[in-house]
Formats: sequence, C-alpha cells, structure tokens
Amino acid sequence: MASGPPGAVTGPAGQGGLDGHGGASVRIADALRTAILDGSYRPGERIRQEDVASRSGASRMPVREALRVLQAEGLVTLVANSGAWVAKLTLAECAELYQIRERLEPLLLRASLPSLDGGAIARMTEFAKAMEAADGDVAAFLRADRAFHWASYAAAGPGETREIIARMWNSTQHYRREFTRMAVGRAGLGATHLEHQLLIDCIRRADPEDAERVLVMHIRRTRSELAGHPEIFA
Repeated sequence: MASGPPGAVTGPAGQGGLDGHGGASVRIADALRTAILDGSYRPGERIRQEDVASRSGASRMPVREALRVLQAEGLVTLVANSGAWVAKLTLAECAELYQIRERLEPLLLRASLPSLDGGAIARMTEFAKAMEAADGDVAAFLRADRAFHWASYAAAGPGETREIIARMWNSTQHYRREFTRMAVGRAGLGATHLEHQLLIDCIRRADPEDAERVLVMHIRRTRSELAGHPEIFA
C-alpha cells in the first residue's frame, strides 16, 4: 500500500491497473481512496460513477479504471451491471481478516527486521510520538499508526505477503477507526502506545521472536475488542 512507503494509504498494491486514461484515473483513484479511508464514505455506501465523473471533470472510463484499482486494493466491491460500493465486512469476516493478519504480519516483520537500521527506528519513533500527540484526533492517530507499521515492514521488499496485508489493512480501516474511537472515549490509548514502544525496543534489540510476540498481541487485542461490539458491523 509499489513498495508501500510509510504512511501510504495503498500499501504495496500500487497503480498497476490503470491504462489509457492514466492521469485522470490516478487522480480519481487517489481522491476516492482518501475519502474511503478517512471515513467520508461509509462501508456499504454506493459510489455513483456519474457523480464521481461530474466532480472530477472526467468521463466515466477513468472512473471505472480507478474503481477497478480500488477493488484490487480491497476498498471497493464491484457488482456487474449494478455498480460500486465501499467494501463492507461482517463481524465474522473482520475477525477472520484479523486472524490472518496475526499470522502474516509477523512473517513480514521478521523478513524486514534484519535490515531495519537506525534511520528506520528513528522514523518509527517519530510516528509513535505523533500517535501520542494526536490527543483524541482519530484521523491523525490512524495516519501515524499506518505509517508506523509500514515503516517496520519497509525493509522486507515487495511480494505477495505485503500485497495481501495491504488489502487487509484497507478492508479493515473503518473498523480500526471505530476501535480507536471507542478506546479514546473509554480508557484511552495507553495500551496501544505501550505496545508500539515495546515493538520499537524489540527492533532495536534485533529480536525477531519478541517482535513477533508483541505484534501478535497488538493485532489480537484489537480483534478481541471489536468482537465485543457487534453494533459496529450492523
């Protein structure tokens, strides 16, 4: 969510599906991606191609191309002869994606960890500070959180594991946002901040076993919290 630069909303999925209307398609995909990930579009909401074309001053063809890219990134569901909707998950589907993340992300972190240098650790530290400074700003927290984790995976290089994880991050963005809102409104994000600091410490010590354990705990805790709030998926 391409090699997935820290903070990029697409991870490693890239823009490879765009063709004849390249410039307009990229612009439209970028705008829609940002709107979906920041919550301007809700899960299950229809994306009307004619409205997007009108707002962007483009024909429907680059809109269709952009939507195909977003479908590949896990953000949009396209239904033949019907239209496009923002991807939506049931509680069971979300739980399954988190279970897959618990297994795949530690693999990606282990592959990345040996090549994470002092500069990478410094970037992760800055992203961790940005999360702590967000002070209830959920959007700012989520941007820094995504940047933090993708910085930890950056040295792994491109591959199918990275692409799969990027799609799952995109598909679960709305539910991660709701988890963050609940945490902010309840006991705060102290546990999350602590887990991030523990992860930085593991990387600084070049300890892949401890890093994997912390990451699994980090992902699993979100899954457990979401399981207790089925109303989020209604």
